[in-house]
Amino acid sequence: MRSSTGRTARPPLDIRPRSVAHRTSSWIGDAAKRTPARTAALVFVLAAGVFTALLTMPAAAADGRSTPLHDAMFTAVSAVTVTGLVTVDTATHWSFLGQVIILAAIQTGGLGIVTIALLLARAVSRRLGVKSKVFAQQSIGSSGLGEVGSLLRIVVLTTLAIEAALAVVLVPRFMMVDDTWWEGLWHGVFYSVSAFNNAGFASNVGGLAAYGSDPWILTPIMVGVFVGSFGFPVFLTIITHRFNRVRWTLHTKLTLSVTTILLVVGALIWGVLEWSNDDTVGDMSVGDKVFHSLFASVMMRSGGFALTDTGASHPATLLATDALMFVGGGSASTAGGIKVATIAVLFLAIIAEARGDRHVRVANRTIPDGTLRLAISVTFLGATLVLTATALLMLVTDTPLDRILFEVISAFATCGLSVGLSEELPPFGKYVLSALMVAGRIGPAGLAAALAVRQRNLLYDVPEERPIIG
Repeated sequence: MRSSTGRTARPPLDIRPRSVAHRTSSWIGDAAKRTPARTAALVFVLAAGVFTALLTMPAAAADGRSTPLHDAMFTAVSAVTVTGLVTVDTATHWSFLGQVIILAAIQTGGLGIVTIALLLARAVSRRLGVKSKVFAQQSIGSSGLGEVGSLLRIVVLTTLAIEAALAVVLVPRFMMVDDTWWEGLWHGVFYSVSAFNNAGFASNVGGLAAYGSDPWILTPIMVGVFVGSFGFPVFLTIITHRFNRVRWTLHTKLTLSVTTILLVVGALIWGVLEWSNDDTVGDMSVGDKVFHSLFASVMMRSGGFALTDTGASHPATLLATDALMFVGGGSASTAGGIKVATIAVLFLAIIAEARGDRHVRVANRTIPDGTLRLAISVTFLGATLVLTATALLMLVTDTPLDRILFEVISAFATCGLSVGLSEELPPFGKYVLSALMVAGRIGPAGLAAALAVRQRNLLYDVPEERPIIG
């Protein structure tokens, strides 16, 4: 359009004040491009706050009364962090609406802090910044910066597809064993989402123990938890290269190998220690003992479901469970802990040191020294969080140390197994565990992402000097 002077007329400036929502979305978009790891953590905390507010509504409780803040927040945080620890019984305390809110929180947390933050950044800015793409590359295993957007869609579709497959198997069986068809439908859907997301929440009275002799329910749930602990980088590798192991990434090989080893070792340890314990599986048949051992091994690293009373387990079993919970599952997965790839790198470094090798090598690949430093940092941070939370809980309860440590590690590793301490704690103790669940979900992962993206290039060097170690 031209004016009477022959010049092209400029469009009028938009001087209308921007809405609060527009300014907020613009701020989040800019922040996501500058500091994606920090923004992802912020989104995660905000999600926990939203679901806390929803669970405090009177309609969310079965008795129509508003749930105390510390219980509502604990449940919301546990759901968003896909942990599974509870202070009130999910099946009896919450109404159907409350359970729907919990399921939505599980799905939100299961899609992951990385995916949610990056999808938000893409929605408000229409494109991902370079730092966001590098963050996604480190977090979900992208091999190229240009393909992150499509990979995010694969992450969401993969999650929904696996959950749908579990529901197809579980819903018919629940309909057969439950009183009404709609209860079976709801329990089948709820357990499908809870299992794949390693959440450990149960929607029926008595939890999975009520179906303790039904392999048609327990086996799909066990498989869903096990597959969910692999992580999206493994899924993306298998989707891209199928079962051509030669082209698998080192991360995929380490994750699947270590996960399988821990599954077998965990089952053997749990089975041996609990074989004669009449309070758990001592009076069962050999076949049932083996199945319970395998089920417990899967759940110890993040699933959170239990067929027996965890508090009745042998103290040595609780200690072994502590170790497996602390390790957790695969990176960028719905599992928690310091991750199996982290512990694999540490063990490989120990082996290399024992052999006198200068570099850590495995599967014809050399692991960079920076990765080893990162693994040490994540492990140390996790141990520090556990130590701090344990000390705080010791100040407010007289519970024995082994029970406190078990509950703390379960919260940090977002596992969900419990010896019953969560519901016994005073409000301060519940706030401590809530903060630990959030820190455990975003702490090591956030540190890893921040350290992986941020690097300093020094223009000078200084002489080497080795301190005495050991």
